[in-house]
Amino acid sequence: MLARAALAAIIAAAPTAHTRVVSADPVDNTPHVLDGIVNAIALVGGTVVVGGSFTAVADSTKKTTYARENLFAYDLATGRVLPGFAPSVRGPVHSLAAGDSGTVYVGGDFYSIDRHRSAALARLSVSTGQPVASFAPRIAGGAVTALARRGADLYVGGDFTEPRVALAGLNATTGAPDPGFTITPGGSLTRQVRVHALAATANRLLVDGSFTTLAGHSRPQLGLIDIAGRTAKLANWHSDAYAKKCKDTFPYYVRGLDFSPDGRYFVVVTTGGPRSGMCDSAARFETYASGQGIKPTWINRTGGDSLYAVSVTGSAVYVGGHQRWLNNPLGRDSAGPGAVPREGIGAIHPHTGKALSWNPGRERGIGVKAFLAHSGGLLVGSDTTRLGREYHARIGMFPLP
Repeated sequence: MLARAALAAIIAAAPTAHTRVVSADPVDNTPHVLDGIVNAIALVGGTVVVGGSFTAVADSTKKTTYARENLFAYDLATGRVLPGFAPSVRGPVHSLAAGDSGTVYVGGDFYSIDRHRSAALARLSVSTGQPVASFAPRIAGGAVTALARRGADLYVGGDFTEPRVALAGLNATTGAPDPGFTITPGGSLTRQVRVHALAATANRLLVDGSFTTLAGHSRPQLGLIDIAGRTAKLANWHSDAYAKKCKDTFPYYVRGLDFSPDGRYFVVVTTGGPRSGMCDSAARFETYASGQGIKPTWINRTGGDSLYAVSVTGSAVYVGGHQRWLNNPLGRDSAGPGAVPREGIGAIHPHTGKALSWNPGRERGIGVKAFLAHSGGLLVGSDTTRLGREYHARIGMFPLP
């Protein structure tokens, strides 16, 4: 039985449930990221931490500009950029996860933070921006692209080679590798195996990336790991949905994923090019289905445009990328019969798999790279400056009405 503190940490890290769809009108007090791209967002108490590849941030009025190297923080309620959190991260930030005691885990392709040697992964104090010295993960050989926290455990994905290849379980306090987590991705579709995204519930870890096997068993680009016990084991969940090829320029094409708030299902979004199959789509799967050849419950296709990020809140499945349409199974870089325009962002009904009427619009660019649902709404991170037909540079928030 989980200790009370560990259980509370798991509940805090779980996806946030909403009973209704967020407003299509963004709040006015979010800051503006003035260049580059936002890749990741975390919420630590009432503080929003934003990571990516950028050099400057302005307040909501655009009157004050702050130098910020790939990472900054602001107050969720007021939008005020926090002056005390200004670490210099020497390389892009790809992933963030909230930690205990006012801290945040930062993963990316960096070699130092301020003058501290911090290769690819660090834990920082949100009040000071300084690394927590007791956290020493010893990541080596590559970048950290994905993080998922579950109580005392921190799951880390990327293309690193130490302490394990591409996927590791770490002690969330010390960074030491978990001896009970030995599942390794293999059969890479790229030169070096890479875990692209992670999501965790109380007893399952969802993994996607360039692999075709997990722990030696067929799991093309997507797999579930049972993390209920002290020793992680591969769940009896197998799907060939992502075994088919998309365009040659996308040797692996699964991108974002997220569990429902109750953990009973999850949604996966992809890139890949205007082809049939699972390229450029969002798809729902049932977490506790078992066996071989599991099929998606529903698929919503864009007709040729990439989706990179997804957030499941119970009332909606929010998807973002640089798509022009949803409900577009017959489109081939075009609007087919039944397609509905959803520029850069949209919402799907979690049960029917059809687009909801919510349609705020977003300047397309590369696409949405980060969502974060919280009790007050939905945070969105991207590379463009128009969200909900207003100026919101690279970071914005849709509130719950």
